[in-house]
Amino acid sequence: MNLNQQIDHLQTFLHQHQRVLVLTGAGLSTASGIPDYRDKDGVRRGRNPIQGPDFRKSEAVRRRYWARSMAGYPTLAGAAPNVAHHALAALEQAGRIHSVITQNVDGLHQRAGSHKLIELHGNIHGVVCLDCRTVHPRAEIQHWLAQANPELVPTGPAGEVVPEARPDGDAEVELDEFQDFQLPYCAACGGTLQPDVIFFGDNIPPQRTAAALQWAEEADAVLVVGSSLMVFSGYRFAKLAAQANKPIAAINLGKTRADDLIGLKVEASAVDVLPLLL
Repeated sequence: MNLNQQIDHLQTFLHQHQRVLVLTGAGLSTASGIPDYRDKDGVRRGRNPIQGPDFRKSEAVRRRYWARSMAGYPTLAGAAPNVAHHALAALEQAGRIHSVITQNVDGLHQRAGSHKLIELHGNIHGVVCLDCRTVHPRAEIQHWLAQANPELVPTGPAGEVVPEARPDGDAEVELDEFQDFQLPYCAACGGTLQPDVIFFGDNIPPQRTAAALQWAEEADAVLVVGSSLMVFSGYRFAKLAAQANKPIAAINLGKTRADDLIGLKVEASAVDVLPLLL
């Protein structure tokens, strides 16, 4: 089956189901310049992610995270929604899809105009105080970090610090010479700051999980876009749909954890497929 035929089948899929739940992952944002987590075989790239419990109990882990985040955040801050994000927002506005659950933390769905949206793993553009729960804009924290740690300010093609960005606003930075890195603190209470995202090893807040599961129950079909579903928090929605005999379609380059559950799979980039569904 060629790509045009697959797109015709996707059109039929959307017409036949009135309440399509779209589940998106990092592959949707690669065209916006944000790196993907995994290769086409679903194998994670780069080092192991920081675990939430380790972040909260170890100042050294927090220093490593914030130094790398300071270097990597400009990639996310400068990213703009691509045509696939805009296509999903237009499909929602036209009533062709019911809702979007994203595993991404980049905030691009909101900027593209999606409204019925759950950011399952949080949003990197917010920072929460673990002591008083005040939420700070990440851009403000970036400004503070740059002033406190000028030697780590990304300087572009002609500068010294040109880190490899990671998809969650992190970056590949060696920290041997940065042990004096100044950690950010809460301007309201002086407390410990954490990005307002779900780290590995942490649970999604119960209220957010309940809302996502409610949308999954309301849906009559699931469309996976740009996700390998290797993380269970995403895979569970495909598994629940299959258990309820709801059809599943996917637009994804490479392997997914749910390949045996997916009835229609288009192995192409979301930016090449979603605009054609409008």
